[in-house]
Amino acid sequence: MLLIDPVRMLPSLLLPLIGVLFVGGFSPRSYAWAAAGVVGAVVVAFVRWATFTYEIIGDSLETKRSLISRSIRTIPLERIRGVDVSTPPMHRLLGLAVLKIDTGASGGDEEAKLDGVTLAEAERLKSLLLRSAGRPEAHAQETAAPAGPREESIISVPRKWLLYGPLSGAYLLTPFAFIGGAVGLAFQWGDELGFRQDAAWSAGEWLWEHPYLLLAVALLLVLAMPVTGGLMYAIFNWNFQLKRRDGYLVAERGLINRRSVSLESQRVRGYEIVDGLAERWAGVVRVWAIVTGLGDSETRGQLLPDVPRGVAYQVAADAIGPYRSELRRHPPVARRRRLFRAVFPWLMVASASAAAAWATGATLWWVLLVLTLFLAALGVPLGLDRYASLGHGYDGVRVSVRSGSLRRAQAVIERRAVVGWRLRQTWFQRRAGVLTLIAGVGAGKGGYSAIDVSEAQAADFPAEVTPEWLTPFLTQPPNQ
Repeated sequence: MLLIDPVRMLPSLLLPLIGVLFVGGFSPRSYAWAAAGVVGAVVVAFVRWATFTYEIIGDSLETKRSLISRSIRTIPLERIRGVDVSTPPMHRLLGLAVLKIDTGASGGDEEAKLDGVTLAEAERLKSLLLRSAGRPEAHAQETAAPAGPREESIISVPRKWLLYGPLSGAYLLTPFAFIGGAVGLAFQWGDELGFRQDAAWSAGEWLWEHPYLLLAVALLLVLAMPVTGGLMYAIFNWNFQLKRRDGYLVAERGLINRRSVSLESQRVRGYEIVDGLAERWAGVVRVWAIVTGLGDSETRGQLLPDVPRGVAYQVAADAIGPYRSELRRHPPVARRRRLFRAVFPWLMVASASAAAAWATGATLWWVLLVLTLFLAALGVPLGLDRYASLGHGYDGVRVSVRSGSLRRAQAVIERRAVVGWRLRQTWFQRRAGVLTLIAGVGAGKGGYSAIDVSEAQAADFPAEVTPEWLTPFLTQPPNQ
């Protein structure tokens, strides 16, 4: 850890150290200050390592950090919702791991982190903490002789499916991020790095004066998007495996930083199937678990990366449970609303562009007019697809709602997870006679919406799913 911590702190120390060297003119004194900064990082790492201890006492995990004052954190084992083990590159080289404990009580932050335990100790603690969290009364026997975890593989994602990565769009902007960082560095440190900032401006003006070269650079960046996006996607999702182990769903992934996330099966309330427009054309989807008390669910709750749709539905059904009903269509007025919202804004811009083009005759306004008319035309299939994506349903066990087009999401939630209903209606929805029905869920995002349902559907659907809540309000007493 005396090696890992200073190296991990290096990015945050890099700019201050470079600043010290430049301000000091690369003199012996500036080198001494830079060396002092490095030594300070090592001292901080030593203090972190020397003052931190952890111990399992009875039915609690206790962590201590003490130097001038003592800080003690006690976590009851029964509150533990998940234990994640990750192995960043330097940890892996040195045979170490990072163990994070989540109790679902601190938002997206972990409750405790054991940084620098051995791989064997991390696996031992993970198995012990998860079993003790599920059965605290058996903690004493398991501490003495922990039984081996029962493990069942659900799916091991083939590496050829990593080629679907660019379709998700998650890392497509990586080339532009690199270029943006390089440009920012040039303007910030141009003088110190040997060229004036005026030279950067001159280079930009020269590119602007040569539009074909600028177009070629932009084209190269666009062509690099799927390559770099696919590469980053493969690094993060390499050898993705989903397992069932001792009452937990365990997702393992990663090439450089290998990560293992455990989700307690008893706290899984459903799943969400997501696909973008390009993914839908290719027939692939991603899957997230809907879990109670899970921090950072967008990252920790992922069950599958991009996989074929049929495989995703089968795995979700095997791991959590199937949804066995068709989604119900929303009223035709919802289609008109989708079309209006997809087309009308562009028509307004096109009208303004046409007026400006007629008044000025400038080529720019004619180009903008053609572009906005083209986007308005594209809005028609987009609006129709958004309407086709709307739906809600109930199969007697699970509730499902779906919406979106550029990012379509279908949530499948166990009926027992629904804790309330909310009806929301904007002024425009009131005029159209539709509203948004939100199923309140004590897991995941907290609520999942059926958008633009009819008033009859908004009344009948909650009564169908949770009749015991609504019957007392809908049934008249016999004497009335």
